[in-house]
Amino acid sequence: MAEPTNSPTGPTPVRNVPITVLAQYLKDLSFESPAAPASVGSATELRDGSVAVDVEVHPMTGSTYEIILRMRVQASLQGKPIYLLEMLYGGVVQLGDVPPEAVEPLLLVEGPRLLFPYARAIVTDMTRDGGFAPLLINPIDFSALYRDNRRRNEAAQQQQAAATA
Repeated sequence: MAEPTNSPTGPTPVRNVPITVLAQYLKDLSFESPAAPASVGSATELRDGSVAVDVEVHPMTGSTYEIILRMRVQASLQGKPIYLLEMLYGGVVQLGDVPPEAVEPLLLVEGPRLLFPYARAIVTDMTRDGGFAPLLINPIDFSALYRDNRRRNEAAQQQQAAATA
């Protein structure tokens, strides 16, 4: 497989590669532990929680886009919050020569799939560094999320069209 070449201004993507990650970065990060230090002692106990992930895409110039993974992780013990982590993890990607119908899936499925392992590592480190057991988020099927969102959007459009008819 052809690799991007480095130039004084950064990597130059190979045009026959569908998607190239040009940069990754932590855009925003917040970790709160409202019940510390009392909650830290229960760091190894089982707890309830939730993980929410959303994807945003922002066009930049030409075939370059910013992809943002918005993550929110909440954990509680006996109904009381023990920590809240909110993060925006970003990446700049460039698309190669792809047909127009491939652009959306590349940006909403493949881009997040490439960025997710790095965002996941930050969540693991932050929960551990916050005094709790490290949280290991299961891999996310961005393809299934994309399909589900498309179905919901199409159903909403059909309902809206029926309501205005």
